[in-house]
Amino acid sequence: MQKIITLIVALGALVAGGLFFSQLNKKAPAEFALHYQQARDIDTFQLHDHLGQPFNNAALTGKWSWVFFGYTSCPDVCPTTLQELNFIYDDLQAITDNNQVLLVSVDPARDSQEKLASYIAYFNPEFKALRGDHGALVPFARNLGLMYAITEPEAQAEDLARHGASVSNYLVDHSASLVLINPDGKIEAIFKPKQALAELPVIEPDKLLSDFAKIVALY
Repeated sequence: MQKIITLIVALGALVAGGLFFSQLNKKAPAEFALHYQQARDIDTFQLHDHLGQPFNNAALTGKWSWVFFGYTSCPDVCPTTLQELNFIYDDLQAITDNNQVLLVSVDPARDSQEKLASYIAYFNPEFKALRGDHGALVPFARNLGLMYAITEPEAQAEDLARHGASVSNYLVDHSASLVLINPDGKIEAIFKPKQALAELPVIEPDKLLSDFAKIVALY
């Protein structure tokens, strides 16, 4: 009887020890990002980068890709986000050295290849800018869970004329979130910006870096 009790106690200690060891080795989940339990597929797409080279699904494999929608005439959110990404780029590379930052232009009418090349190089020569027509951009945006909308110049012509502006001055509403694509070319997470009254919606770098390290560890 005593041997049975001793065996039960020993088994209980073994199980408890295993659970404790398991808890110690359990990797922390992301706290701030929308981290998908199962990465989402990206449909076939075809864009071009700021050097005129084709950019498609194959260009996403083997890298952690940070995708941001914007345009060169954006007055605030786009330059602020790109500047923040430049500030923390070395920190991203310290977590894993296979990052790529991708600005996808949602204003193909004004954002020529040459204009995008000059614009993106201002922030970081390693960043890439992508462009395509709306036929390629709209389904790509929907697939990533992002959106954009251009105010039609024709619909605003009278108002623009009253203010002495031309139709080339239109703005583009777009998501300010960052989509993180994993090295398998699938959507891993979405980082949404901090929203505060009368403030720009911008990504919080400390939270982004903290969650990225956890996501990479879990990958």
